[in-house]
Amino acid sequence: MRVNETFVSLQGEGRFTGTPAFFLRFSGCNLACPFCDTKHQSFTEMTEDEIVREASRHKPRHIVITGGEPALQLTQSLIDKLHEAGFFIQVETNGTLPLPEGIDWVTASPKSSPVREDLKIDELKILYMGDGCDPERFLESLPQRGSRRGLVGFYLQPLDTGDEERNRAILRSCIDYILQHPKWSLSLQTHKMLGIK
Repeated sequence: MRVNETFVSLQGEGRFTGTPAFFLRFSGCNLACPFCDTKHQSFTEMTEDEIVREASRHKPRHIVITGGEPALQLTQSLIDKLHEAGFFIQVETNGTLPLPEGIDWVTASPKSSPVREDLKIDELKILYMGDGCDPERFLESLPQRGSRRGLVGFYLQPLDTGDEERNRAILRSCIDYILQHPKWSLSLQTHKMLGIK
């Protein structure tokens, strides 16, 4: 498998913000979003057993599998091996590809199109890009979908543009939007605020 990086940190976004976790970032993505803030193209080849051994060296038993787009490489056998090693598995996906069975928590963060109708998700995290952004368009297929426990969270995450003034304006707009649409909650990239990975 092509692994971009592994590291231990606190989950910075969404429902599990603040949770200690082992991060497995796969290389590559099927989208080319101009605002992507992740350098995910480089990689080291690792076997599934090497991944499980590396994750097991660390104390957190919450693993966040991300990318790029993890669904390009994620296998049922890796999910099974991680469960056997005692991990709670969270996957962060753009929602355009199918995922293996048995994932404990699926965070979908769609970019240009709604999440696949057959994908069961636990939280929806939309990148909020400022005035004119329409997060509601991503909800169209959700009422028919459901998840293992019902959809738990709807999150808006302000886009980090790298420009402090613009970021403040996007954050203000995002908060205003949430106050008018209380189905949504605010998700901040707390790892960036804390200066951790």
